[in-house]
Amino acid sequence: MHYPDNIWTSGIFLLMLATILACESDRDPSEIDVQPAAADYIQPFSLNPFYWQYKGEPVLLLGGTDQDNLFNHPKLPPAGLEDHLDLLVSSGGNYIRNTMSSRDEGNLWPFKQLENGRYDLDQWNEEYWQRLENLLHLTEVRDIIVQIELWDPWDNYTEEWEDNPWNPKNNINYSTDNTSLATAYARPQYSDRSSIPQDLFLTVPELANDSRVLSYQNRFIEKLLSYTLAHGHILYCITNEIHPHYSPEWGWYWAQFIKEKAAEADRTIYVTEMYWLPDLQGDQHRASVDYPEIYDYFEASQNSAELDPDDHWENLMYIRERLEPSPRPINNTKNYGADTGYPWTGTTQNVIEKFWRNIIAGAASSRFHRPPAGLGLNESAQHTLTSVRMLSDSLNVFRSVPLNEQLTDRTKNEAYAFGEPGVSYAVYFPGSGPGGGSSVSESGSDGSGSVAFEVKSGNYRVTWLDISNSRWGETESYSDVLTLVLEPPASENWVAWIKFTGR
Repeated sequence: MHYPDNIWTSGIFLLMLATILACESDRDPSEIDVQPAAADYIQPFSLNPFYWQYKGEPVLLLGGTDQDNLFNHPKLPPAGLEDHLDLLVSSGGNYIRNTMSSRDEGNLWPFKQLENGRYDLDQWNEEYWQRLENLLHLTEVRDIIVQIELWDPWDNYTEEWEDNPWNPKNNINYSTDNTSLATAYARPQYSDRSSIPQDLFLTVPELANDSRVLSYQNRFIEKLLSYTLAHGHILYCITNEIHPHYSPEWGWYWAQFIKEKAAEADRTIYVTEMYWLPDLQGDQHRASVDYPEIYDYFEASQNSAELDPDDHWENLMYIRERLEPSPRPINNTKNYGADTGYPWTGTTQNVIEKFWRNIIAGAASSRFHRPPAGLGLNESAQHTLTSVRMLSDSLNVFRSVPLNEQLTDRTKNEAYAFGEPGVSYAVYFPGSGPGGGSSVSESGSDGSGSVAFEVKSGNYRVTWLDISNSRWGETESYSDVLTLVLEPPASENWVAWIKFTGR
């Protein structure tokens, strides 16, 4: 992908500046002086807060990457991080997830490791932070939104905890005698709600109040913010799928902490928490849904662990209804599913359906999870991203709403409807049907594998989008109809784009 010379020139300058700043061991977020205009920041869309806007324009966030912690994989195979981001953009993507995780091979930790093998939490590993700044620069010049997760519990169990700098046995700053931390933690079993929590996620004043460990956690987050607050394309998530046996006060503390630090730097940031419970109607999610003053958007990722299509859809509709009085974006930074044998993720077809359901449900973002539990940015993911972008370029998603009530003769998971009433619509068919194109009727469906979509009386144009091949199909026009009977051309993933053309 080619970028104008002036972008690269300014980017090189910013990167040089960031390198100089990164050499300072403790930067105060309030002293940041490199910033975009406030109007250019990622923020809820002023005309429809269920979506985001960036640089003053509404954006639909679409993504899929082969790693969750991209900053910590500067030589991402096979072609490297920059080429991976270019492939994302060329496929229609503009959104990545970035956990501040360090458990993968080749990853670095944020702290300096001493000659004796232990870490000093008072000193930084500058290469770790330079990797972060590099990712922020590479994404910024490509207009890719970065959703950062501050804490990842999966760095802190069993073998990962063995070599972790936060483990008391691995640093020179504290011990098991003067903190609440232990030197070993078993991996939690999701089927057992009595699993013992990791004390690293109980340190806040409202819980264990471990002020010694918390002081280092605070310092780590302040260091992170000293980089991220200089950029306008960052969203914040506190934790990766935190389990129900952790109290919500953990996330509430950090949401308040980073918002206060951002305010000191004259920034406004947007924060969420990712709870583990797949059922979005479960009690755990109330700690987000019921607290708009704490969490500025809702993270629905774990809903993608729901294999039943009705459950997946109804959860999205439930959250949308709950947020309707005070709309907030609904993000899906993970969509599970791949043909790799994980029973709780589903297949490639399952995850493509979940990705599209998110879009048709009016979600603000959808992103494929990394392999092996997700498609990452493989060929199927690329086609899906491109096809969603083709549709969103034709239909104004920012004025559209879910419209399943206008579908009749619909069987389970047969079709989903979305659109701007009286203007343009999309009806998504998840992947089965006998074929036969579209027809019109005054009363309803007249054939197997079809659904009736009720519309106001008028003239319509129906064009089919072949999702699997990112290709528009035939267009048919109809005059003076009340109902469109839609049947996809083949038994793959299809979208009918319906345009009202007058009376």
